Formats: sequence, C-alpha cells, structure tokens
Amino acid sequence: MDRGLYIAASGMLAEQIRQDQIANDLANASTAGYKADRTSQHTFGDLLLDNSSTGAQVGSQSTAVQVDRIQTDFSPKPSRDTGEPLDFAVVGEGFFSIRTAQGTRYTRNGEFRADANGQLVTAEGNAVLGRNGQPVLAGADGRVDPRALGVVNLTNPRKEGDNLISGTPGGNSTSEVRAGALEGSGADASRSMVDMISSLRAFEAGQKVIQTIDETLGKAATQVGSTGP
Repeated sequence: MDRGLYIAASGMLAEQIRQDQIANDLANASTAGYKADRTSQHTFGDLLLDNSSTGAQVGSQSTAVQVDRIQTDFSPKPSRDTGEPLDFAVVGEGFFSIRTAQGTRYTRNGEFRADANGQLVTAEGNAVLGRNGQPVLAGADGRVDPRALGVVNLTNPRKEGDNLISGTPGGNSTSEVRAGALEGSGADASRSMVDMISSLRAFEAGQKVIQTIDETLGKAATQVGSTGP
C-alpha cells in the first residue's frame, strides 16, 4: 500500500477531530463562562531516507499525522452586566462550586436561578454551593449575597461537558464575585469560522491526495501492466 495513502488518511482523521472541536466552540460562542479549546497536531515520527547506492543521507519523510492534544484556555474573560439578580460572574481566577450526581464539579457559568425550595441552582438543576460547602439559599427578596457563593481555585482543571469542570481544589479564591453580571464566552465566533474553513480545506486536500494516488495506482495496474514488449 502506498505510504501516501496512510499519510493523507491520518491527516483527514486529525482534521475531523479538529472540526468537532471548532464546531463545539461555535455552538458555545454565546454561552456564559464557556472556555474555548485549541487542537494541536504533530507527526508520528520521521522515516530517515538514505541513498541505496552511496549511503548518503537524503532526508526524512513524515510517516503520518495525529492530534497531539486538545488544550483549553481557562483564562478569565470580561464580564457583561445583565441586570438579573441571580446572574453572577467571577472577576479573576476561580470557579463556582456545583453539586452534581457525579460529585462536586465546577463552572464559570454563573447563570443561576432559584428552585421551588429557594435553593440557588444551575439551569440543569444542580445546587450551587456556598463557602461552607452547603447549598446557597435565596433571601425573601429573591436575591443572594455574592459573597456567600463558594469560589475555589483548581489545579489541573478539565472540561467534562455541560460547561462543567473537574479538578483538584486548591483553596478558596480571593476573586470578587459580581451580581447581575455574566462572564463572556471564551469562544470567538469569527476566529472559529476562519479555523473551520482552514480545516475543511486541509481535509479536502487530503481527499485530493488519496484520489490522485488511487488514479495513479489504477493506471499502474491497467496501462503499465498491459504494455507489450
């Protein structure tokens, strides 16, 4: 099998993963507290080529491409005022603590509401935890003191979906919590669109390479093989 087929196919598979990541960023371009990802690629390794007659080094040839890692940008983003009393934004480092069925998770999305019991919850109904590790209750006026919210620093934060983060707590954060505001999304729709177009062109280039190699192999099997003396 021609090595070029493997190289082109591996590049297409890597671009598929990148396109999924970009599409997720685009879908969350307006999601409060969302953290964007970046996909990096590298080669499996290089195959050293030598001149079979003289032994002189000719150079190297990449053997394939793979996704190295998907890295999340957890840096804080500017917040915007919403006027909603149960919207909160962390100004600086730190994450809100959330109680889920899988245990305590964390988020930067402070778009909360009060449930029927007066508890502060996320849009999915998960309880928001305070500094004492217990659910936060809204007051009789339907408001919550932002200083009551539990905001912690995390070591090695990792995205888990639904805008939830897991990681190792590193103590309470000293960052300010603003009421009536939400942190903006870390995804830039314009940049994501440009990245998507670039990825699609790279994917199409891989398709063209495979098509060209297939046509060349077809000619070798039919025309060259049928050539008489």
